[in-house]
Amino acid sequence: MERYTGAFEEAVDGARQQERHYQLLSALQGLVKELPSSFQQRLSYTTLSDLALALLDGTVFEIVQGLLEIQHLTEKSLYNQRLRLQNEHRVLRQALRQKHQEAQQACRPHNLPVLQAAQQRELEAVEHRIREEQRAMDQKIVLELDRKVADQQSTLEKAGVAGFYVTTNPQELTLQMNLLELIRKLQQRGRQAGKTAL
Repeated sequence: MERYTGAFEEAVDGARQQERHYQLLSALQGLVKELPSSFQQRLSYTTLSDLALALLDGTVFEIVQGLLEIQHLTEKSLYNQRLRLQNEHRVLRQALRQKHQEAQQACRPHNLPVLQAAQQRELEAVEHRIREEQRAMDQKIVLELDRKVADQQSTLEKAGVAGFYVTTNPQELTLQMNLLELIRKLQQRGRQAGKTAL
């Protein structure tokens, strides 16, 4: 008798899973209609069905939320690093201006043109250094963000989320961003409904 009860429970669980899959797929199909037509065409029924399957147990929602939190922390850290660099540059410029003013006030009038020329060269060298440091910081930020995107793509691919793999192709990245947006919208609906998803 226990064997039949277990089989019945498995059948009921299977039916629940199938119903849940259908609900997620239906919700995804509705959300896809909000996307630009060029992306609607790229999201086949099979892709949406595979995505719905990946979302069934709620794990992908948690993964996406975790990735989003990591991304926000990374962006905040990089932003703060850039602000610190800008502040250092502001302080450097201010100190240089102060130094130049003091030197000009102490300078004899007939030496002033020579001093001003030297100060102009020093100012240009400092401005060049500042531009190079800012460019290097911006490159570091872009590389770090690119690494984060690749990490996110890899994580979602390993989690079995349809449409995700490591790529730098702008069209594929946009498609993946749209898929993430669909997942987030489903997650928000789930919160509003008081369930884990939908």
